[in-house]
Amino acid sequence: MHHPAQRVYRELLVFTVTGQTSAIMEATLERLTARFFPSSLIAPQSITYSQVVHLSHVIHPDIPRWQDDPAVEFETVAQLEKDGYYLRRFSLGEHTATHINAPKSFHNSGLGIDQYPATSLVVPAVVINIQQQAAANPDYALAIADILAWEKQHGEIPAGSVVILYTGWQGKWSDRAAFLNQDSQGGMHFPGFGKDAIQFLLQERQIAGVGIDTHGIDPGQDATFAANRLVLEKPRIVLENLTNLDLLPPKKVTLAIGILRLQDGSGSPAGVMAFF
Repeated sequence: MHHPAQRVYRELLVFTVTGQTSAIMEATLERLTARFFPSSLIAPQSITYSQVVHLSHVIHPDIPRWQDDPAVEFETVAQLEKDGYYLRRFSLGEHTATHINAPKSFHNSGLGIDQYPATSLVVPAVVINIQQQAAANPDYALAIADILAWEKQHGEIPAGSVVILYTGWQGKWSDRAAFLNQDSQGGMHFPGFGKDAIQFLLQERQIAGVGIDTHGIDPGQDATFAANRLVLEKPRIVLENLTNLDLLPPKKVTLAIGILRLQDGSGSPAGVMAFF
């Protein structure tokens, strides 16, 4: 029994070795991956909006990084005065800055980020605000009760939505120590999605994914990455290190997620824009 991702790869390999053009292979990838993505992630959509907001942080060498992640580096390789144009080389980890996680980051047979169809990266979103809870308890984990309280005010979360958790942590981004909030043993303390809440959202609301303004959708104290593992059992959306969430309304938001199509990537830095 082959995993779906292996089948996609095998069928694409056949197209490659038989001399098909890149355009044909691209169309084949879209067709094959569509079989393994929830229909809510690939359904046609229209976008009506009056505002557009960047949800990605500016990338520079001093941004907060997960412990032992590669440094963010820029190197000038061409100068305007000397070469007639300006160009830099950059280096950073796949899960650095505002980024998207792919199933491959937590599941050996999971899809890489390059296999996400374009249509899966334009998705509706809702925003749940837990600033007060997170301010009182940095280890706060979203609970089912929080979701139901949000729905009592705004209506049931539509299937196929990305659920964004606004914790207020975006305000700590300029202070690496405060953002990661490590204790004397190196443990991190920041809020996230509780396991029960993730299971409820996946099973009862059939969401397309989740996002957050901390460095991980799992609370900092959860070293098992339970939320990430659950969401990424299928090629869903996981966005981390978002910003400007205070500018978003609670619902009727559309996200456009720009990725680097890194071959077999475990994820990618992401340019995320919100339309509302």
